Amino acid sequence: MSPRARIRRIVAARPVSALFARLSPASELNLADTLRTERAGGALLLLGAAAALIWANSAARDGYEAMRQLTFGPAALHLDLTLEQWATDGLLTLFFFVVGLELKREIVDGELRRPATAALPIVAAVGGMLVPAGLYLAVNLTVAGGDPRGWAVPTATDIAFAVAVLAVVGRSLPNALRAFLLTLAVVDDLLAIVVIAVFYSASIDLPLLGLSLLAVGLFGLAVQRRVTTPFLLVPLALLAWGLMHASGVHATIAGVALGLVVPGLARADEREALAARFEHVWRPVSAGFAVPVFALFAAGVALDPAALAAAAADPVAQGVALGLVLGKPIGIVLATWLVATITRTPLAPGLSWADVVAVGFVAGIGFTVSLLIGALAFGEGSASGDHVRAAVLVASLVAALAGGALLAARDRHHRSVPAAVVER
Repeated sequence: MSPRARIRRIVAARPVSALFARLSPASELNLADTLRTERAGGALLLLGAAAALIWANSAARDGYEAMRQLTFGPAALHLDLTLEQWATDGLLTLFFFVVGLELKREIVDGELRRPATAALPIVAAVGGMLVPAGLYLAVNLTVAGGDPRGWAVPTATDIAFAVAVLAVVGRSLPNALRAFLLTLAVVDDLLAIVVIAVFYSASIDLPLLGLSLLAVGLFGLAVQRRVTTPFLLVPLALLAWGLMHASGVHATIAGVALGLVVPGLARADEREALAARFEHVWRPVSAGFAVPVFALFAAGVALDPAALAAAAADPVAQGVALGLVLGKPIGIVLATWLVATITRTPLAPGLSWADVVAVGFVAGIGFTVSLLIGALAFGEGSASGDHVRAAVLVASLVAALAGGALLAARDRHHRSVPAAVVER
């Protein structure tokens, strides 16, 4: 069997009529749920980031730094953390728990359920990570003063900001294209989780990691038996999180693991799956509180001319900016084109490659996870860490403006096309 034939068997388990064709009913429901909550979440995330930037560049910046470095918690449990660390390791775990729930729903009842429909966002997400990482390394391995440790910073897509852009300028886009961006971002988060666990975790204490996974298993056993009392589930979740943190693996991984063990399909006597019910409860907490508070602590970086000039001269910041603004759209469009070429599958009627390019630029908005990886790669308070934060903020803004302008143009085009031409 030729290499092309083997790839076609992997990418397409069954024939696909067109890329970005009609969604399944379950995927339509998942898309509606996500868009409804993340629109407000994107606005709150923007407010948190704006507040951090204003505070960090005001006369009260010393108070901002003092607040971020305020430390409390039991040292015996390795939990004597700064407020910034509590936001990164603690509150952001809620965000990753919701990501885990969303992944579970997509895997068992959504776009990731069938290999034929899962292949496109998975391959596009991989392309959207490899090219930005390659651009970052191309800069930092060839220029004096480069630092390859931040190669994963430009590989992440921020779901909340991407949804906010879609909500403002992409309302007339076909649902399948909107779902493609969201599914791609979810897969992107999954791959980022793997990267964090493998490359950005400290030396691992295997016994503590084993105990954490045992707590996750007990949590999974309880929810499989439909035990949903908070008096049992919350202590098990906190135990899994604390042991994961103490083991040296980044604590947010516990959130993903807990989300993945929640049942994603409803029983005959249930109106909705437990994963969907948990997601309805916790997504507003994640999008409306956890992520904006994280942004308040993570986005505060000096943006005066001297600081921006220092960041612009740093190969680390250059690599991050190139990866997000150019690497993301190039990687996503190239990967999507490869899928279309290898499987000989056209785009759905009414769509063009300009739509895919616009989505690729929006995927370059890499805020939440990019800031997290930057902090893990370079540490808190380092010059490179500050330059990474500045690069992520500026590059994400550029990607949002470029992607938003392109999406607005495509949105006007789709509004002018008769509805029967575009398959929803």
